[in-house]
Amino acid sequence: QVQLVESGGGLVQAGGSLRLSCAASGRTFSSNYMGWFRQAPGKEREFVAAISWNGAIERYADSVKGRFTISRVNAKNTVYLQLNMLKPEDTAVYYCAAASVQYGSPRVRGEEYAYWGQGTQVTVSS
Repeated sequence: QVQLVESGGGLVQAGGSLRLSCAASGRTFSSNYMGWFRQAPGKEREFVAAISWNGAIERYADSVKGRFTISRVNAKNTVYLQLNMLKPEDTAVYYCAAASVQYGSPRVRGEEYAYWGQGTQVTVSS
């Protein structure tokens, strides 16, 4: 059974940092792009960041560019999201996602991801 398990969320003050982790099990995703999405209360899920299978290509939402960094360690089947300079509007449940398509450029649409984690809550206080 394929599982993506996020961790690292929590409560942090504005301007602070968090590091989210997403550990995959049940299969390897070393040949697949992976991404992070988030959903705030009352809002639709939105793209945050994505990374290619080999880490060579990163894509970010404009709202997080320069503050968040996505990375991966294929040997650990894990993808990370470093969140810096957090703002109250970053408050959301953050979801990790993995594609079933091998290789290719990382995508920003949630429909292009086949596997999803349960999410981890990030709350930024002002």
